[in-house]
Amino acid sequence: MEKISILTGAGVSAESGLGTYRDNGGLWDNYDPMEVASIDGWRRNPGLVLDFYNMQRANLEKASPNSAHIDIANLEKEYQVTVITQNVDNLHERAGSSNVIHLHGEVTKVRPEDSCCDADCFSEAKVQDIGYGSVKLGDRAADGVQLRPHIVFFGESVPKLSDAARAVMAADIVLIVGTSLQVYPAASLYQYARAGVPVYIIDPADLRVSDPRLIHIRATATAGMKEFMQMIGR
Repeated sequence: MEKISILTGAGVSAESGLGTYRDNGGLWDNYDPMEVASIDGWRRNPGLVLDFYNMQRANLEKASPNSAHIDIANLEKEYQVTVITQNVDNLHERAGSSNVIHLHGEVTKVRPEDSCCDADCFSEAKVQDIGYGSVKLGDRAADGVQLRPHIVFFGESVPKLSDAARAVMAADIVLIVGTSLQVYPAASLYQYARAGVPVYIIDPADLRVSDPRLIHIRATATAGMKEFMQMIGR
């Protein structure tokens, strides 16, 4: 069975009503990412960070997977699929994708603030799934440590990057959906594709990178997935 590695970003969830980050009108127009999504911001004002991700969970609860998520999940009928996402939502899983690598964490999960870090070699043993619930200051794990979002903050390492790179190196097809390839190190992952492996990118805008390997499908995620399926004969 051929292998497809699919790199997804905020654009794949935008049509489900979840805001992007860097586009005009995106979340970073209204929130300073260094205050609500960085490790320094967490240390300065953990209550503000908790409130931000409580809002994210509340928005996610109202959202549903769109046809792009569903088309990606349906590829598993004929391919061995690995979804590598920058998104912290659970829409890929809710659409039916069974093998999802979350590079930047998962908003529906929390962990003690002293775990899943360099000190414990990024063990996820203490990660808890809280669904769409909220977390506040004083909410602690069983060992008494404050709970924090299970998110890779700015200023923290990306522990699953090597897993993602291996998946891209093993792929027979690479597909990029909903990301403008501006967020590093995730933006460089497609470059791990083996020579001769086709690399498709679905993006309605002009590409911000110049790479002759990229086969540009100029469309939104939902429309672009339909076009991609036709291009590969599905």
